[in-house]
Amino acid sequence: MTDHPTGSDKEDESEESQVLHEARLWRDNGWTAQVIKNEDDEGWAVAMYKVCQPEPALVAPWTMGRDKKNPKPLDANAFNTWVKTASEVVRRHEQHLQATLHQQITVEGLGQRIQVSLDIVPDDEDPQATLSAHDAHGELLAQVPASPGFKLNRASAMYWVQTGFTRPR
Repeated sequence: MTDHPTGSDKEDESEESQVLHEARLWRDNGWTAQVIKNEDDEGWAVAMYKVCQPEPALVAPWTMGRDKKNPKPLDANAFNTWVKTASEVVRRHEQHLQATLHQQITVEGLGQRIQVSLDIVPDDEDPQATLSAHDAHGELLAQVPASPGFKLNRASAMYWVQTGFTRPR
């Protein structure tokens, strides 16, 4: 696939906010649609970029034109459909990321319901995680550092509670 149609410096940011409607490149409402040659076959694809993002949120096959060689030109209906689809992909990705970085499970222990949470702070060089326990009233019972690779499930939460909230290894 080809590179993103714009860069990331200040001049490019102002270009990205400009409305542009061309046969193979549309930019509007914070999105850019670019029709590109599909490297996997002889067809075409559309790449959808959110403003200021270097990677496309979505790349999908695009329709051939009547000559069966060139791509069909983009139009308002197609662009709006791609924006809706790409926005949904971004939304699902963000929900998945949030669910991965903040996990919760409720277990019975110490004679009460305890909500155990694992919060991960991703970082390429030094990722960190915190394991915490709260009672039914939201009061903090314990909080310890944990490995970002710690697997929070019912068994690991119960074990942590039963061992007196010691730091997991």
